Amino acid sequence: MVLMGTVFGWWQLILGAMFCTFLSDRLDPFPMDMEIPRDILIFLVLTITGFLARDLARSFRRVEKEVVARRAAEEQLEFLIQSSPAAVLTMTADGEILLANPAAHRLFGAGASSLPGKRIARYVPALGSVPSVGHSTPNFRTEMQTRGQRENGEVFLTDVFFSTYSTAAGPRLAALLVDASEQLREREETSLQQLLAGSRILVAAVSHEVRNVCGAIGMMHENLARNGALTGDKDFEALGSLVETLSKIASLELKQSTNTSEPARVDLREVLADLRIVLEPYCEESEIELRWEIPPDLPLVAGRSS
Repeated sequence: MVLMGTVFGWWQLILGAMFCTFLSDRLDPFPMDMEIPRDILIFLVLTITGFLARDLARSFRRVEKEVVARRAAEEQLEFLIQSSPAAVLTMTADGEILLANPAAHRLFGAGASSLPGKRIARYVPALGSVPSVGHSTPNFRTEMQTRGQRENGEVFLTDVFFSTYSTAAGPRLAALLVDASEQLREREETSLQQLLAGSRILVAAVSHEVRNVCGAIGMMHENLARNGALTGDKDFEALGSLVETLSKIASLELKQSTNTSEPARVDLREVLADLRIVLEPYCEESEIELRWEIPPDLPLVAGRSS
């Protein structure tokens, strides 16, 4: 019955117990007044034994499947961490690095497998000051943007996503780091372009006003020249030359300011998607419902940054 319990189902075990009870009754007969209680006792013992063997076998198979599934999950998680382009670190409560993937070594400019055992405060001081779970409740699960330092002393900007948790060996800190230096450079370049664009607009406006003033002065100069009262006066002629030169300079600056950026092809879907990202939070705060109906086949248009 123990062997049958590892293979058969419950109804098959009941049939097997009945068959074994029948064999026991025929091969080892008892007096008639004890035969029925004896058969019932044998049947119950055999059935319970089969069911116990069946449950033990099922539990063993379940544990074996869980072990295999856990091992597969651990292998997948390890592969994900090792192949991740983002730096992944686990540390003790006092900032000692326990695990670092290859991306972390590339981010900090460290040699292969050289980060475990070092202090994270050497590379990211802000992470070294995160309180452990033993001194803070609830656990930290947040993000921040801070500065880090590589082995060669180079400083970079990084986005840090970290959390604290407890283990049997003590509190731990897990962090995911992404180099944000390129984003900072792009943001600064964008700000510079906006500043230049604003400067061009200001210069164009000033040039336009200067051109208008020069035009008015030029008309007055022509009127005085027609009267002939100042004909031959060197200062009057020099004033006319200065007004003409200033008018040309203003016209040149205005032309350069308006023709600096050449038209480029712009995808309207991307522009509208950026507009949606900007507008949606404000509309939600004001309880305004937005409905976007953007055709999928919008053509490219010519645009110019200003």
